[in-house]
Amino acid sequence: MNMVRQVLGISGGKDSAALAIYLKEKYPELPIEYYNSDTGCELDETMQLLERLESLLGEITILKAPVAVPGDTPFDHFLKVSGGYLPSPQARWCTQKMKLAEFEKFVGDEPTISYVGIRGDEKREGYVSTKPNIQAIFPFRRNIWSVEIITKVLSNDNIDSLAEIYSEISPKAILSKALKIIRKPITKDFFYSKKTDALLDLDVKLFNKAVFLFLKTTDYPVGQLDEFPLIENDEIIEKKNVFRILEDSGIGIPAYYTPIEFEVDGKKGTYSRTRSGCYFCFYQQKIEWIWLYEQHPDLFQKSMEFEKDGYTWNQGERLEDLIKPERIRQIKLDAIKRQEAQKQKSQNKLLKDMLFDDDDDAVNCANCFI
Repeated sequence: MNMVRQVLGISGGKDSAALAIYLKEKYPELPIEYYNSDTGCELDETMQLLERLESLLGEITILKAPVAVPGDTPFDHFLKVSGGYLPSPQARWCTQKMKLAEFEKFVGDEPTISYVGIRGDEKREGYVSTKPNIQAIFPFRRNIWSVEIITKVLSNDNIDSLAEIYSEISPKAILSKALKIIRKPITKDFFYSKKTDALLDLDVKLFNKAVFLFLKTTDYPVGQLDEFPLIENDEIIEKKNVFRILEDSGIGIPAYYTPIEFEVDGKKGTYSRTRSGCYFCFYQQKIEWIWLYEQHPDLFQKSMEFEKDGYTWNQGERLEDLIKPERIRQIKLDAIKRQEAQKQKSQNKLLKDMLFDDDDDAVNCANCFI
């Protein structure tokens, strides 16, 4: 096997933790290096999870951006550099400066496979590096390949090459069907995702093997391997599977996902955190800010202190206004209403499955969870 680094970023969230456990148990032969990008603004629960994972996985390298002033966190440092401008969905400098830059420095120029914990029930792509030596793989999905790879392999320019590969490896019973799909060119009506799904529907493992053989004609990191066991994997890991992996391993679900009951106007609901990352993450919902205020008042106070010169974490609403009694009451009532609607919609689900239906994975900063 050629010297290709294989890395996995553990954010402290449920999905990346489950992915690390899953690959460790199912593919112990993979020489995976684990790392965590530390912003200096993580919850204690995140660090506790990392300690438990390290006892199972082995060493987890901590990546941390350097600071100019002793005692500052990386976030403090870059906030000063940015002139006090808080990060937002429109300007996510926090991810770029504190995570991506350190990750790409950690990898350097070596050919590297980066395993990413995007689940099979999510509709987002996740982090894909712009550096040509880093290739993302998504083991939890039916399609483990990135958009970049799919675009390359299924390009109209490569129809003959892919057809030749399939002709060599495909069972005769499905070869004609496979070639019919492969020879149908990409158009606005038959785009890459449709073609990918058609080939996956035919045979997932066959498609993976064909992609792997195609990549061996390129400089992509996976193509530099003598073998790649994940091409034989056709499991799809969804949210319920992630919980099972964490529980069966003994690691357990990260503590900040644990639902806490609250009551307002005689109605009961629950709140928890739906993501890992910085305690002041601007992607968190209003009810999560209330969770932070009531469960970690010291961290909420620190979050408030960052709001200066008109910059706010929530567009158009300062944290000091968010915690006014009537505003808290309304946010909690809104959360209860959503939870009740979800329960009516999915009566057959376990409560634990319901707890996380409120997190909108599609709007998260995918890069932040590497």
